[in-house]
Amino acid sequence: MIKVAMTSVFVDDVARAHAFYTEVLGFETRLHMDLGDGTPFVTVGAPGGAQPDLQLLLEPGQGPIAEPYRTALYEAGIPCIVFSVDDLPAEYERMRGLGVRFPHPPREQGPVLAAVFDDSVGNLVQLTQPRV
Repeated sequence: MIKVAMTSVFVDDVARAHAFYTEVLGFETRLHMDLGDGTPFVTVGAPGGAQPDLQLLLEPGQGPIAEPYRTALYEAGIPCIVFSVDDLPAEYERMRGLGVRFPHPPREQGPVLAAVFDDSVGNLVQLTQPRV
């Protein structure tokens, strides 16, 4: 069986992204180290032992490949990653209360309820909740 161990999201500023992804989204820090040249290597993941094998790398988004890619996704309104939640309306209200910008409230998209937010470090991120 092959499982996803790590995926990444390119960010404007790793330190700011770390703060947002932990303090606002509620992820926990899995790894935080300096690669020796001042480049941070930071991963986060779901709290409380949920998905212990899966990490999200907050990757520096500058450079000739990452920068145009991120810009194109953002300008097209395409989320760079999708997260699932148990109660999207409650999460939407909680995050809005913390100042997170959502282009629109949650809405039905096929089999899911979905909302897109700006992660404040150069990306749009989608939250989904399966409809029942």
